[in-house]
Amino acid sequence: MSDIKLIEVPKWGLSMDEGTVTEWLIDEGTPFSKGDLICEIETSKITNELEAPFDGALRRIVARPGATLPVGAVLAVSADAAVSDAEIEEFLTGIGADSVPASEPERSPGGQPTPAEPRVTPTPSAPAAQESARTPGTTAVPDSLRGQTKGDVFATPHSRRLADELSIDLGRVAGTGREGRISVADVHDAIRSAGGTVAEAPSPTRSGVPGRTSEDDSGIDATPVARRLAKSLGINLHDCRATGSRGRVCEADVREAERTFRLVPDPVAASTGGADTSQHTAPEFETIPFNSMRKAIGQRLQESKRNAPHFRLTVDLEIDNLLALRKEINATVPSVKLSVNDFVVKACAAALRKVPDVNVQFDEAAQSVLRFSTADISVAVALPSGLITPIVRGAESKSLAEISGEVHALVTKAKTGKLTPAEFQGGTFTISNLGMFGVREFDAIINPPQGAILAVGAGQHRPVVVDGQVVPRTVLTVTLSCDHRVIDGALGATFLQELRRFVESPALMLV
Repeated sequence: MSDIKLIEVPKWGLSMDEGTVTEWLIDEGTPFSKGDLICEIETSKITNELEAPFDGALRRIVARPGATLPVGAVLAVSADAAVSDAEIEEFLTGIGADSVPASEPERSPGGQPTPAEPRVTPTPSAPAAQESARTPGTTAVPDSLRGQTKGDVFATPHSRRLADELSIDLGRVAGTGREGRISVADVHDAIRSAGGTVAEAPSPTRSGVPGRTSEDDSGIDATPVARRLAKSLGINLHDCRATGSRGRVCEADVREAERTFRLVPDPVAASTGGADTSQHTAPEFETIPFNSMRKAIGQRLQESKRNAPHFRLTVDLEIDNLLALRKEINATVPSVKLSVNDFVVKACAAALRKVPDVNVQFDEAAQSVLRFSTADISVAVALPSGLITPIVRGAESKSLAEISGEVHALVTKAKTGKLTPAEFQGGTFTISNLGMFGVREFDAIINPPQGAILAVGAGQHRPVVVDGQVVPRTVLTVTLSCDHRVIDGALGATFLQELRRFVESPALMLV
């Protein structure tokens, strides 16, 4: 037993509580060295590759792709060839990583303990391991990607197998993993970008009116707890997904099937009442499970709305002078392409320097205010999986060109999943800009533990009265949301006065 080692969910950053396995980069039975990349784990903010913490051989994958586990939970088992599968099973059972969630082990008809799934929380998403089983006929690959991979291409084993199946030259695929490693997702993205199509595996959660299966399910591989629960609920195991250990149906799969049938009535059962079901067909829907990022965003913002007493202040800013300066700089310095948002970041940093009591965080545990000497501006970036806020640190001491370059680099890293925790954790003030979508004005939820967030709308031509005359001006509406526990109304208004001064007289930011 001493030769058995565990690979566990790491803790990447102070706010990480759990992680979801998205892909195993090596197969069971594969030896590895310390530092080798062995799997991908999605956290609330990023997807990162786990490096092997020691030399070993992957003997048992405990957490299948799609499984969400807390920090420190068992991902896999490493052991040398001298250790038998029975010893590994006994070891996992002994530590509670492969046991029936009941007071006593479930017994099989022969009287022997029946192993159950590991105590992990599978998500309803289809196991990513099935991706490698897709055949070339299910995906349309453009001719521009076809060919044989030549040379040493840095790619995961699953993506290599998929590329071989689809006759794709990996040399034509851009990798977004650590150090440019190509993943299965990169192959799929390349196909779509080149005009091809990727046929997704049928999703058991996509349903209109699902019919129940009456076929004998005694041959379905399921855990004892799942089988007992299915019998009590009247659920056929053929109607359940199999996301448990070693592809078995687990308790969560049965409960998901039960919820589906409860939400969408069985058409056969409904028709026995004599009603005309053709006029009462349930609407078609798709169940989309939360990913780790979306779950974390929901929890944090719900806590912010519940705990932080928000108040909002809205002002209109005239930005014609700012636009003129931006045009002049961009025309004079070809290497610099400033955006309006770059000016807003710089103006907020300058205003925070003038009104430092807004540049704060609230320490709820200590019931104290943390006031910062540098303006670390979080810039909200929308991603398909959720929202992330990379940070421009010390923005008050950086030039507009430096801010522009840094924001561009951070946004690029955010969209390719390459941000490090240090690049998005922290921040003293947040800017959320929806102006590019034509939104005139909105208010945003404070990003805890920060004390304020600025919502920026679109610059629009509006009539403005100047000296009794109506004149056209380009106006930007901004709304400051403040935590009333640390920022009072007069303080927030003072900050907006300073912000107006820098935005409407942008040359002051250059001093």
